[in-house]
Amino acid sequence: MKVFPFKIPKTKEDSLIYQEDVEFVFYDKLHQHEEIQISYIENGEGTIFVGDTISPYQKGDIVVIGSNLPHVFRSETNTNELSVMLTLFFTANSFGKDFFMLPALKDIQPFWENSKNGFVVNSPSNKTVKCFKKIKKVNEFDRFILFLEITKKLSKDKKIPLSSYIYDKKITDNEGKRMQTVFEYVMTNFQKNITLEEIAALSNMTKNAFCKYFKVRTNKTFFQFLIEIRIERASKLLSRSHELSVLEVSELCGFNNISNFNRKFKEIKGVSPLVYRKSQMLKWKQKA
Repeated sequence: MKVFPFKIPKTKEDSLIYQEDVEFVFYDKLHQHEEIQISYIENGEGTIFVGDTISPYQKGDIVVIGSNLPHVFRSETNTNELSVMLTLFFTANSFGKDFFMLPALKDIQPFWENSKNGFVVNSPSNKTVKCFKKIKKVNEFDRFILFLEITKKLSKDKKIPLSSYIYDKKITDNEGKRMQTVFEYVMTNFQKNITLEEIAALSNMTKNAFCKYFKVRTNKTFFQFLIEIRIERASKLLSRSHELSVLEVSELCGFNNISNFNRKFKEIKGVSPLVYRKSQMLKWKQKA
């Protein structure tokens, strides 16, 4: 399977594609496709990379990924539960060149605009979820009606943007494989001291060439990316491993300075690690 682009299986007659993924690990290769993607996470959790952003996803989320936005789902592997994702794929021209510009569809324009950068809805309405669960049981006409209903409801739901920029060009297979190698290495070794020399060598590039290459394709420096990976992992440990101190969490996630960890955590999450942990504990109690 080529890393770029990911090919959505379809026939010439398909305009709206439904796909159900039931796996321990979702397709975890960095990829992009012309189709806009609307995915309901029926079960599972992990981290998603979209464009230049790293975000968590969990059971019950709806994730929307715009056309040609590079992305990869990284499922949590320390669980025996299957991950389940229900997805709709479609393009801007699936139903005709000017279909989405029809006055009758003005209520879904917010969805269309927000989808370009991608977004996640953490608490979709029960009606939206019910629409998704009906999709696989109905005929093509009713599936189309449900699709319009979903986009209308998502236009009104509270959204969290994903990518901060629109990525409108295709990436070559070789570029995709190189970026995938970097992503895999960082996800496996983020707790270690990763040097620019070793990551550049892994990419068969000089340090300067790699820095420029990475910045152009992710809109951030390599070390910004590394820190975000570490902070995202720290967030999960703070939420679930209550027996670990903040210092222990920082060390497990590759920080050798607690002050630096606290500062970077607050820059990215907006609160200190301790405040974040307390807020997550409160959420768990409310769900219980």
